[in-house]
Amino acid sequence: MIYLQNISKSFSEKVILNNLNLKINRGESLAIIGQSGVGKSVLLKHINGLLVPDSGKVLFNNLDINKLSFSKKQEIRKKMSMVFQFGALFDSLTIKENILLALNNLTKLNTSKKSNRVHEVLNLVNLNKNIEHLRPADLSGGMRKRVGIARAIAINPEYILYDEPTTGLDPITTDKVNSLIKNISSKKTQTTIIVTHEMKIVNEIVNKVVMLREGNIIFEGSPEELNNSNDKYIKYFITGKRI
Repeated sequence: MIYLQNISKSFSEKVILNNLNLKINRGESLAIIGQSGVGKSVLLKHINGLLVPDSGKVLFNNLDINKLSFSKKQEIRKKMSMVFQFGALFDSLTIKENILLALNNLTKLNTSKKSNRVHEVLNLVNLNKNIEHLRPADLSGGMRKRVGIARAIAINPEYILYDEPTTGLDPITTDKVNSLIKNISSKKTQTTIIVTHEMKIVNEIVNKVVMLREGNIIFEGSPEELNNSNDKYIKYFITGKRI
């Protein structure tokens, strides 16, 4: 379980997260939604320790990750993977080398098994192993997104975090990426956390939703409860129409 306890974070004088509390149970599929700039990605980066709160605690199985030694924190990070908004692939490396970055840092597989794992995860995201020698610039935006997902799942993480996984993609590619994420998150032993503003992800992939506004969680519940909410702001967000 991950428990964010009384988390506050500001940049300069702008409050991004304000005394926020959130529990994420093992096996949940969670969407974090809200307007642009409300702190969704900031919240996500607190979960995996990329950001440290100004106050409050991030507990991972009752351990405060921001008080752990570097080596202990790395042990926790071995259980987590993150798919960044724009892929975060290294242009100077081949596709295979980009995926191997995760495997080299977080696993003790031999060279042969690492190569086999690269083939395996590329197949899982519906990419041919023949692209291994290419570089990110040689691929379309949708293919780069899928390579980012392949790198994330290569280590068989217990937790996988997605930051706006379909941003900038056309509707058909978006649907393909959504289907891929849905297939991956269907493993009940894996916890999925997705930052998004797309209701299709909310309605088709996750079983829990939290909505941020002005640094606070204004909704927490199932997609069905979100869609049935009578709150005018939530309805406006869902439909894009003023009530």
